[in-house]
Amino acid sequence: MEGRESHRKGGIGMGARSEQPGRNVSRRELLNYAWLASLGFLLVDLGGMGYLFARPRFRKGEFGGQFELGRARDVFPPPGGDPIRKPKGRFWLCRTEEGLVVALYRVCTHLGCLYGWRSEEHKFICPCHGTQYQLDGTYIRGPAPRSADRFVIRLLDDQGNEVAATDEQGNPLELPDEDLLVVVDTGRLIRGKPRGVRYPVPT
Repeated sequence: MEGRESHRKGGIGMGARSEQPGRNVSRRELLNYAWLASLGFLLVDLGGMGYLFARPRFRKGEFGGQFELGRARDVFPPPGGDPIRKPKGRFWLCRTEEGLVVALYRVCTHLGCLYGWRSEEHKFICPCHGTQYQLDGTYIRGPAPRSADRFVIRLLDDQGNEVAATDEQGNPLELPDEDLLVVVDTGRLIRGKPRGVRYPVPT
């Protein structure tokens, strides 16, 4: 009797010792771990793609990026002359009679049509609903709620340092005496001012 009890105790003790070192993982737990790991990898991938999508990179000369146009003396029309259309950049390059320069977004502020220049009338006119703008983009008449939107013009020296740039109000830019490099940044759009507000606007 004592021998059997001691044998049972010994068996129980040995069984307990054999189960202590490690716990067996069930099939359900293993599948849960695998599913969580897969979900984690998926979230990391989606996060990485979302980050890259949120930070688009535009090449030079591509709409949304910067357009290097050359020297100021070769780029702009004469004062008060017909504006120059830049199809790839979707802007008009204009120079007022006072010699100030502006890069106007070609899209009308009314419903997004492409407006054109009427040389004989010396103004921009939208063919869709008749909105009119002055040479510097100032609203004249029509259903548009504001003047033409504009892009930032940057003037750089030979070392690439910025000498002058369009201000935050989008006022036409005065050209310095030195012949600088002209860059139009189509990634920096400045909304036109509401009807009745004329340029230059105080900064």
